[in-house]
Amino acid sequence: MEIYVVQRGDTVNSIANGFGVAVETVIVTNQLIYPYRLAVGQALLINDGITNRDRYVDFNGFAYPFISSWVLENTLPYLTYLSVFSYGFTREGYLVYPQLADEWMIELAGQFETIPILTLTPLDELGRFNNNLITSIVNSTEYTNRLIEELLYVLESKGYGGVDVDFEYIKQEDRDLFTAFVVELHSRLSAQGYTVSVDLAPKTSANQPGLLYAGKDYAALGATADWVLLMTYEWGYKYGPPMAVAPINKVRQVVEYAVTEIDNRKINLGIPNYGYDWPLPFIQGETAATTLGNVEAVQIAVNQGVEIQYDEISQSPFFYYTENGLEHVVWFEDVRSMRAKFDLIKEFNLRGGGYWTVMSWFYANWVLADSTFSINKKI
Repeated sequence: MEIYVVQRGDTVNSIANGFGVAVETVIVTNQLIYPYRLAVGQALLINDGITNRDRYVDFNGFAYPFISSWVLENTLPYLTYLSVFSYGFTREGYLVYPQLADEWMIELAGQFETIPILTLTPLDELGRFNNNLITSIVNSTEYTNRLIEELLYVLESKGYGGVDVDFEYIKQEDRDLFTAFVVELHSRLSAQGYTVSVDLAPKTSANQPGLLYAGKDYAALGATADWVLLMTYEWGYKYGPPMAVAPINKVRQVVEYAVTEIDNRKINLGIPNYGYDWPLPFIQGETAATTLGNVEAVQIAVNQGVEIQYDEISQSPFFYYTENGLEHVVWFEDVRSMRAKFDLIKEFNLRGGGYWTVMSWFYANWVLADSTFSINKKI
């Protein structure tokens, strides 16, 4: 695989001819839209059909039940696990099912030898995140038992292969109780042949303060779970100031700490499959960014006739544009930023990666992943 950055005066034909590959291959791999205009600074993956797979990895992808069946069908060949988002629960430990049917996702995953995973999140009956639900569950043996029994019933009846525990903003006073909950969950589920994974906020030290971090004991959870996901994204987020979603310098700090607490072969690196478009100027408490797909972001740059820049520190692409008199800045992911994350997986010999989310089709990413790694299939 080669990554080529578009220069002024380039065309799809001139680039393809320069690399000796078919024009159609460049178009399809990079999801170019007719009449195939390019943006200066756009990163193109040149697929020459040569692979350099030096190790096996697990890839996990999160998806809501309203994902396009076409997108899911095309993504599943590259996934070891599909985490269906999301099952919630009540204070008393009764499961709250997704509003849309998930059975079709489980069935389709099986056709591609991808293991479906039930994602458990503290969502209440109205679909809102509520960390008081966590407090209620972890402080009650009765509620814990009920929740685990309900999970076991759904796992067996629907054909899930395990549970991913995605509990965020755990209160500091619930930290050890949450760990004990995961220990009990793993003991009960593993006895029936199911896996348990845990999603971890991106910590850089054991005693890092803050509601996002204080409730997660990396060492204890890593020792208990079958694997963990480092949620190494959302530095740039919807209500925050414009910046890269997953700056590689920040991601590296999380990984460097995580491997001191957790077996590296249990760690999946979180990978964002999206970007944000911020109107400017940014005003804290007022400005909200718009989420957009990586291919969509490039198309905005093409349509606006602006140059895509690349920040070497964060190893992330960005650009500015003006529409209707309002300036915008867009940070997103491209094959360069994805390759930087793949390099981290290789450098630290991690288990693999976990994509939040696979709702948008980013074909060049999967071509790059497939040429870099051999993707585990475990069914």
